[in-house]
Amino acid sequence: MKLDILVIAAHPDDAELGCSGTIAAHIAKGYKVGVVDLTAGEMGTRGTPELRIKEANRAAEILGLSARENMGFKDIFFQDNQEHQLELIKIIRKYQPDIVLANAFTDRHPDHGKGSDLAKNSCFMSGLRRIETELDGKPQQAWRPKFVYHYIQNNYIEPDFVVDITDYWDTKVESILAFQSQFHDPNSQEPESFISNPDFLPFVEARAREMGHRIMTTYGEGFTVERMIGATDLFDLK
Repeated sequence: MKLDILVIAAHPDDAELGCSGTIAAHIAKGYKVGVVDLTAGEMGTRGTPELRIKEANRAAEILGLSARENMGFKDIFFQDNQEHQLELIKIIRKYQPDIVLANAFTDRHPDHGKGSDLAKNSCFMSGLRRIETELDGKPQQAWRPKFVYHYIQNNYIEPDFVVDITDYWDTKVESILAFQSQFHDPNSQEPESFISNPDFLPFVEARAREMGHRIMTTYGEGFTVERMIGATDLFDLK
């Protein structure tokens, strides 16, 4: 299955927190979008890997994803190295996305920066025909996505562009709350984590409102780029 957009995320819930409004907006326009989670988030304070994968599948249903996979890399310990690059190249060549959305290039959680580097480098290397990979015993063709954009996560990063997600804010919230184990629950007996603090989800909304305010709308999601974005028509710019 060819995808228009592939989101690469270090942990289940990264995509939902970082860019699920953008995902929902593009699916509504008929684009095929998939998510690949690099790890099961097994080093997280709350929940279990099995539960988080179930939650990820529920979020995929809410968003209407065309595909969702988990690479099974080791949470915290995965690296941007040959072993992990070759595995991710297989996925990029499998889905042949035109656009990849990747983790923030730097963030509070070190896996986000590593995930960003791994995604960026694997996208480039996937276009090298002399890197040979197979899937299900069949050789894969080289494929390089046209664009790699990085969604903004916990730390504030000045965006290069902002996507209006106002019409899809409720869908974003619903997809985030699919990860019930990770967020504030007054009845939970598990220890509090950084994102289960009751102030965290209001922060997510505040960030989305801030980004939306920058483009004179209610809610937005910001992205950064490594290559300059071009346009052929000034009226394409909002």
